[in-house]
Amino acid sequence: HTPMYFFLLNLALLDLGCISTTLPKAMANALWGTRDISYAGCVAQTFLFLFLFSAEYTVLVVMSYDRYVAICKPLHYGTLMDSRACATMAAAAWATGALNALLHTASTFSMPLCQGNAVDQFFCEIPQILKLSCSESDYLREIGFIIVSVLAILGCFIFIVVSYVQIFRAVLRMPCEQGRHKAFSTCLPHLAVVSLFVTTAFFANLKPHSFSSPSLDLVVSFLYSVVPPTLNPIIYSIRNQELRDAVRKMMSWSHFSRDKLLTCLHK
Repeated sequence: HTPMYFFLLNLALLDLGCISTTLPKAMANALWGTRDISYAGCVAQTFLFLFLFSAEYTVLVVMSYDRYVAICKPLHYGTLMDSRACATMAAAAWATGALNALLHTASTFSMPLCQGNAVDQFFCEIPQILKLSCSESDYLREIGFIIVSVLAILGCFIFIVVSYVQIFRAVLRMPCEQGRHKAFSTCLPHLAVVSLFVTTAFFANLKPHSFSSPSLDLVVSFLYSVVPPTLNPIIYSIRNQELRDAVRKMMSWSHFSRDKLLTCLHK
């Protein structure tokens, strides 16, 4: 019930949602030997993926602010990061994701699609849907929305970088080596998750057209849509002693419950 774990809960829910939006449908299509998805399903998948993906990035930005306050302003941490402030920031992150997804989804699917109905991807991805458009003005409008979103992402990334510059300056001034180690241990998982998230997303959206090919686009989309949500829990679990202790406790309790059940069945 601390701010960091409250935001980790939000991050875990968003990771689970991102995976559930794209991967089950792709696995079902692979098992049944089909690539079909309904128009309504494509709209829903696009909206949910953008919503969860945008909200996750915003939560990561909020988490960088949480680490900044915890390390650079520890005496004000209880005031700046109380339960009401945390709930407000989490709600703002989810609302930002919903607004971004609504704008892009409405703009994309309001365009007339006259160049077939085959999306060359394992999920409904906006850049692939734009290739099917035959309206130049609508296409340019959505490209404008994408540019604005990229600029907003870049601004948030600069905020994260500035926050960590201040954090590292404060940590390096700590006289106690144990304190520095503890501070770094709480920041490194978040920094690793942000780096993985940003590098895969930026490479997917800003790679040169000369490198573009159907197989490469498929790999890149898999990297930014599946790999970060899958690795985030692992990164936090490996680097966080409290999470490791909690998992160990859950495993020991499950073994105890199983042994007790087997004993009752045996009797």
